[in-house]
Amino acid sequence: MIKLTVNGQEHTVDVAADTPLLWVLRENLGLTGTKFGCGIAQCGACTVHMNGSPLRACVTPVAAAAGASITTIEGIGNQQDGLHPVQEAWIAGQVPQCGYCQSGQIMSAVALLNKNPNPSDDEINSAMAGNICRCGMYSRIREAIKTVASGAVVRHFDPRAEAAKEVTHG
Repeated sequence: MIKLTVNGQEHTVDVAADTPLLWVLRENLGLTGTKFGCGIAQCGACTVHMNGSPLRACVTPVAAAAGASITTIEGIGNQQDGLHPVQEAWIAGQVPQCGYCQSGQIMSAVALLNKNPNPSDDEINSAMAGNICRCGMYSRIREAIKTVASGAVVRHFDPRAEAAKEVTHG
């Protein structure tokens, strides 16, 4: 039995100690926002935070996470509790295309901004280098990070809210 703290909640899982953290998050805890991309820590789709630092969950044995604080994409913001500023900037900057890499990209961006609230382009490029976006949204990713770093308030278009306004006003 391995005890984990994920997104502030304690969990006990009965898995082999060498099971990749990614599979425990997805299969045992039902946290499917963290994606499998390559299985060799090269694409960044599986990025989560361990004690505030980004790491690749696909190659991290679950035993290495015992006693640590793990944060997944579900733990940084959601529709019910409010989105993280990086998530808001992603939406406003139209970063998502296929969306597959987004959780890893966002987790890396959040870690960067927590460590360095005003990164240069070179620092952004360095921090994000391990995250592959097959849609090629790198310039939008950089701009979204710079938007958050600037302190700009970001609001994204919410089609449901706009539709409700049309019904009540129109």
